[in-house]
Amino acid sequence: MKSRPAIGSFLYFGTCLFLGMYFSFTAVQGDGGLFQRIRAEAEADNLRSDLSAFRAQVSELENKTHRLSDEYLDLDLLDQQARARLGMVRADEVIIP
Repeated sequence: MKSRPAIGSFLYFGTCLFLGMYFSFTAVQGDGGLFQRIRAEAEADNLRSDLSAFRAQVSELENKTHRLSDEYLDLDLLDQQARARLGMVRADEVIIP
C-alpha cells in the first residue's frame, strides 16, 4: 500500500518557499532594499559635488566682498563691477556694438 505524503508537509514547504521568495524580493526591491541604497548613495555623491561647487562659489564671493570692503579696496575690481553693473565707460573709450 502506497502512502501519500501528508498535505501538511506540502503546505509547510510551500509556505517556507513563499516567505523565502518574499523576503528575498523585499531585500532587493523594497523601501530599505539594495536598489534604494544604491540610489541614495548616488544622490549623496551628487549632493557632495554640488556642495563643493557651492563652497567654491561662496569662497569666490567672500574674496570679492573682501576686496570691495572699506579695509581693502581693490580699485580695478571696483572699476570692473561699476562697468558691468551700471554700464559705465570712460570718456576716452569707444563702444563697439
